[in-house]
Amino acid sequence: MGRNALISIHPAIRRRPGDREATPTGLLNPKERVTPRVENLTLWQRVHGRLREEILANRLRPGQELTEQALSAQLGVSRAPVREALGRLAQEGLVTIRPRRGAVVAEVTPEDFLEAYQTREALEALAIRLAMPRLGAADLAELDRLIAEQAQLAEAHDVDAFFESNGHFHELIVRLSGNRTLLDIYQQLTARVRRYRTKSLALRGSLARSVEEHRSLVRAIERGDVDEAVRLLVEHIRVPQHRLDEGGETELVLKEAVPA
Repeated sequence: MGRNALISIHPAIRRRPGDREATPTGLLNPKERVTPRVENLTLWQRVHGRLREEILANRLRPGQELTEQALSAQLGVSRAPVREALGRLAQEGLVTIRPRRGAVVAEVTPEDFLEAYQTREALEALAIRLAMPRLGAADLAELDRLIAEQAQLAEAHDVDAFFESNGHFHELIVRLSGNRTLLDIYQQLTARVRRYRTKSLALRGSLARSVEEHRSLVRAIERGDVDEAVRLLVEHIRVPQHRLDEGGETELVLKEAVPA
């Protein structure tokens, strides 16, 4: 698919009875008392969700143009919700808005990739310090369950499923910190590089290595050794960083990721 080609997103997002586009504050009829149902998202939210899904699944490729006119025609909505959705995706780092040239799917350079790992290291180190005093038996059991799942997936070399489980493992640690702001920042960061997860595997070396590092981390958590847990976590996250710093994987990261 060329970068200027029209994208294909199905099914189209059509207005449903009662749907309306987000209206600026103060323009609603004061007599209206509309309380939308939770599942009845505004048009821009549905457009945002659809585009985000396509980008993260790598069906919309890095550098591909996202024109408001083409998107509005394909999704069956006006340009206003498309414009709002693209703006939100830009805030998440998934889209780049170019002045007077429109939007494109954001690309990730080796420098971006390295910076993302460095930031992730800081966030997860903080998360594990906050989480450990709060952990209960059920939390530890869930971490062990995910590790057992990863071991099976690594043996089967099911890369896609492994990375899903790996993501759940790391995000669970952040969730258990109890800090919602930390979780929000973490999720935005991981969304930006999720498309390049196959590159993360190549930089890390093997699935089995990740499983063993996860086991060592959880054992330190069970012992209540906060400093050791942080040390192991940091070392685990730094493995791809070291490979990038060595400069031998630059071309690998720059190549387009294999679709998930």
